[in-house]
Amino acid sequence: MMAETKTTCPYCGVGCGVIARIDDNGTVSVKGDPDHPANFGRLCSKGSALSETIDLDGRILHPHIGGERASWDQALHLVASRFSQAIAEHGPDSVAFYVSGQLLTEDYYVANKLMKGFIGSANIDTNSRLCMSSSVAGHKRAFGNDTVPGIYEDIELADLVILTGSNLAWCHPVIYQRLATAKAARPSMKVVVIDPRRTMTADIADLHLAIRPDGDVALFMGLLAHLAGTAAIDQNYIGTHTAGFAEAFASASALGITDLMELTGLPSMQLRQFFRLFEETGKVVTCYSQGVNQSASGTDKVNAIINCHLATGRIGRPGMGPFSLTGQPNAMGGREVGGLANMLAAHMAIESPQDCDRVQRFWQSPDIARKPGLKAVDMFRAVADGQIKALWIMATNPVASMPDADAVAAAIAACPFVVVSDVLRKTDTTQYAHVLLPSLGWGEKDGTVTNSERRISRQRAFLSQPGEAKADWWQMAEVARRMGFTGAFSFPATADVFAEHAALSAFDNGGSRDFDIGAYGQISAADYNGLEPFQWPQPEGAQTRTTRFFADGGFYHADRKARFIAVSAPASDRTNVDFPLTLNTGRIRDQWHTMTRTGKSARLSAHIAEPFAEIHPRDAMDIGVASAALVEIESVYGNAVVRALVTDRQARGSLFVPMHWNGQFAAKGRIDAVVAPLTDAISGQPASKNVAVRARPLTVKSYGFAVSFTKPENLDTVYWALAKAAGGWRLELAFDATPENWTDWCRLHFGIPNHIEPLGYADAQSGDLRLAFFDGGRLLAAFFLAPQPVAVARNWAIEQLTIQHTELAKRFAVIAGRPGAGRMDPGATVCSCFGVGVNQIVAAVRGGCRSVEAVGKELNAGTNCGSCRAEIRGIIDGCLAAAAE
Repeated sequence: MMAETKTTCPYCGVGCGVIARIDDNGTVSVKGDPDHPANFGRLCSKGSALSETIDLDGRILHPHIGGERASWDQALHLVASRFSQAIAEHGPDSVAFYVSGQLLTEDYYVANKLMKGFIGSANIDTNSRLCMSSSVAGHKRAFGNDTVPGIYEDIELADLVILTGSNLAWCHPVIYQRLATAKAARPSMKVVVIDPRRTMTADIADLHLAIRPDGDVALFMGLLAHLAGTAAIDQNYIGTHTAGFAEAFASASALGITDLMELTGLPSMQLRQFFRLFEETGKVVTCYSQGVNQSASGTDKVNAIINCHLATGRIGRPGMGPFSLTGQPNAMGGREVGGLANMLAAHMAIESPQDCDRVQRFWQSPDIARKPGLKAVDMFRAVADGQIKALWIMATNPVASMPDADAVAAAIAACPFVVVSDVLRKTDTTQYAHVLLPSLGWGEKDGTVTNSERRISRQRAFLSQPGEAKADWWQMAEVARRMGFTGAFSFPATADVFAEHAALSAFDNGGSRDFDIGAYGQISAADYNGLEPFQWPQPEGAQTRTTRFFADGGFYHADRKARFIAVSAPASDRTNVDFPLTLNTGRIRDQWHTMTRTGKSARLSAHIAEPFAEIHPRDAMDIGVASAALVEIESVYGNAVVRALVTDRQARGSLFVPMHWNGQFAAKGRIDAVVAPLTDAISGQPASKNVAVRARPLTVKSYGFAVSFTKPENLDTVYWALAKAAGGWRLELAFDATPENWTDWCRLHFGIPNHIEPLGYADAQSGDLRLAFFDGGRLLAAFFLAPQPVAVARNWAIEQLTIQHTELAKRFAVIAGRPGAGRMDPGATVCSCFGVGVNQIVAAVRGGCRSVEAVGKELNAGTNCGSCRAEIRGIIDGCLAAAAE
């Protein structure tokens, strides 16, 4: 009989419910929880593949000191003593924690309590600084607190949904499917996508505004000025519930239509069309994500959006409001406990003496931080400058994910004492750890997370704790006890941490603060184990219900009124001769952060297996880069080498590169090494969407592709990109030198025994080389070399690792790199859920399938998470257009 556990997905901020099953032989499977109000049973491709990412390969299972195994007592004693020594000699601001939205709320709570309440410094910041801190700052300026007004249902109820800076189809796929389903049921619903790129999200858009990078402030300023002269303005709401409208309107109205066209890059016809849509549609939701937040003007972008909703009173009512879509599974939980350097706890303000005294009284702490600490970029600068003497990094990989990542690596390498808590032994960051601590991963740890609509859900353990791995909150509590703070950190279990967090939210509250979950301040272990998803606020004694904020005012400034913010549009600068292109970084559909989890899944690596840059065809021509060639992207801070994807979905003058690849999966794929450490002056969030770069072709002697049963090791070529594949590994390569012997090179890097001789050929005239190594009927490795990007049926070649090759004809087919007559090459993967390739979809279209639904019925493609439906539609349209010519 299968054991089932209801838990929550550990990826994006949607917060999908998951049911994990363990069968009698220990095999784990996952499915969506049909009762969870975030997803109602839907899962995206990443969530569907969770069971493929929970193996112990590469895990750190024991504490290490200086690279050598140690006991927990030794490791914890060393951490406590080195942090205590730094504090005694240099003061509390000489130490820092850099934490993560991958932590559970209970982990976050203990970390924040230790740093701010007992060490007495606010030097705790989180990688959520990189994704949503501009939203926090915008909310606090407008609302007086970090309050998300609406709920997911509003997106389905709206008559106009604006998606700005959000590739919803790939980054929040389940919300995208909820929107797409609502639009299909109610075709009158309009969708506007505002994005420099024509992403897959634009597939359902009635209007795509290909805005100039950082043109959002000007666009929404123009919208506010337009609305002020129409009946859409809600004078009653403005007068009763807000302040500052006149100043915001004066700033917005200073921009004429010519200014707007210049700053946004949009024609006047599109601007007016957008303005009229907003004006004439009562129920409007504006969803925004990293394209808004990750900007030097990110906070102003957020407030420019909020201004338009306040001016029309379209906030807090069904189908209306601004909606921040968080990137990480627990970015919201981190905000609730004060995991950012400029926040306190329970949505209290570190600048407020009253709030500081309140939290100190509740914690009964000896000291409390009373000023903001170092935000992420400044924190690592302080590490580099020697101000930070001891640094603890938890559940994140800043050497891959921080801007100016090479400088961050150098800073961490030079830090006198570095602790890293992680699940994997080898990441770009763990190599610099003096103490490496083994943490629990998804399926092993226990706690809560909060999604983008303020819904708190349980992550439950259904796997045993591997080796000596421990919960992050336990690690910090044990260090705190060794630092002399025993009484305040004697938590018997996770439920006790949650109960204290809930009790603090209600302490001296009485409705003065938005975040209140006092109903759970005395929760028992049994009730915590059975806790159902709920949305805050949930004060003690109140009935559990779904809540929107601000329909009738009640903001959290002292006068209970919202603030319009008079923003200014940043100038449009496109005159950098040395770095004439604009780099935009972001996510792709099937990978997550720096791939420490999703990189384990062959299915998730099948869609896109190596780092790439989207380049407009004219730009590619100008810089001399052919499609599928390699391109070097460079800024004043660093460089990266990626594959060129030439596409007219990309705007001229801009490049898009995913942020996922790290030093374990690619030679030079860490794109954040290129990103400038430029931040928003208010939020401290880095500007990762508008980076001045240049690009040039990478000149190489030859290109390679390989499949291998064992993981290739010690790769030292000018370019390589490694990905998990069914039955083994796939590898893209480029060489700037020729080894003396290619067979020996393969033996060295693919672990081929000396007694096994290759089957293959070399063509001196064309420069092609093909080698395949067989052990009996099993393919150990196949290596393909050519002067140009290798033309091999890649997915077919990968399949050969999983089948027997007892017949000589099958072995020759491997060397040829393509299936023989009568067999189809599936082509590049489109649907990761069912492993369906582009050639299979083309064949289905040619066989009579004329719709996404028909293809789904024939091949199952697009019938699970639905993230690939836009791609399938594009393939169908391309086939039908070609047939009509």
